[in-house]
Amino acid sequence: MMESLLGNVDWMEIGWASWDTLVMVGMSLLFSVVIGLPTGVLLFLTGKRQLLEQPVAYAILSFVVNVLRSVPFIILLIVMIPVTVMIIGTSLGVAGAIPPLVAGGAPFFARLVETSLREVDRGIIEATQAMGANVRQIVLGALLPEALPGIIAGITVTAITLVSYAAMSGVVGGGGLGDLAIRFGYQRFQTDVMVITVALLVVFVQLLQMLGDRLVLYFSRK
Repeated sequence: MMESLLGNVDWMEIGWASWDTLVMVGMSLLFSVVIGLPTGVLLFLTGKRQLLEQPVAYAILSFVVNVLRSVPFIILLIVMIPVTVMIIGTSLGVAGAIPPLVAGGAPFFARLVETSLREVDRGIIEATQAMGANVRQIVLGALLPEALPGIIAGITVTAITLVSYAAMSGVVGGGGLGDLAIRFGYQRFQTDVMVITVALLVVFVQLLQMLGDRLVLYFSRK
């Protein structure tokens, strides 16, 4: 019965596609955090009534972040093909999907970091300043530790967003479960393949959310 229902499913190919999706999400999440965290901190610091208030710098940085966030990811994939080829050498496969994933994920995460930092009690910053701490010490010793649960929650949300982006990258040959779903599930009308890929994406999202919730709870208690 199961063989007749899942007759088109190549489990080896499903396994490799799942691995490709994990690699795409993992690598793009890493670069998104590396780029987005300092960007979010800069957005916060240069904002109105903050430690390094710089209206012009904030406006420019905010504009760049907003532009990247406002472009639908499927369009960003296509627009970035020349840039991706220049950086990676190809716009296809797992490697070719990572630059647009980072371009979509980093500004998204930067805004989440900025929001988390804005939620830190102003009194903590003032108390740290009163002790003679400089900006670097305030950021590393007070702001980031206090905002850590919110930042971890932001990483979780970004990771889940990147799962959906990674699936969309299959439209332009990005590899992974999205590519498999389009080539077999959509173009060849193999519904069983489509169902399996969707189910696996749902499992990935659920696992990421569970892990993120546990980490937020753990660091909130510290």
